Amino acid sequence: MIMLSGSQRDYDAMGGKGTDGSPAWAPEDMAALHEFMAAWNNELVESGEFVDARGLSAPVHARRIQLSDGVPVVTDGPYPETQEVLAGYTIVECDSFDRATEIAARLAKTPHPESATLTNGWYVDVRPIAEGIDDL
Repeated sequence: MIMLSGSQRDYDAMGGKGTDGSPAWAPEDMAALHEFMAAWNNELVESGEFVDARGLSAPVHARRIQLSDGVPVVTDGPYPETQEVLAGYTIVECDSFDRATEIAARLAKTPHPESATLTNGWYVDVRPIAEGIDDL
């Protein structure tokens, strides 16, 4: 699974509302991002490695449940603008973990406005999906 991260600030900028000194993305910036991601996904479909992909809604629509003194406490989003959350994922089925890493590394070329402020730098995580208890 290839996991992409983001923050509320990132969602705001991409939605045309720059916040906290971060400029808003122009419609053409979003179009370039969508075009890049569509091409990346289509390559995976064509190679037979694509399994599933989804983007997640902004953190403002999230709820976090944490234990406080043994009691679940629910906190509605948004979380602090610098706090990262899972923004989306892509599941690939390929020959090796190295191949999954190679696929994920291509996302480093994802277009963004030159003036965009990345909350905590760019990265994606790649993790195998556990198939059973022995994989944990």
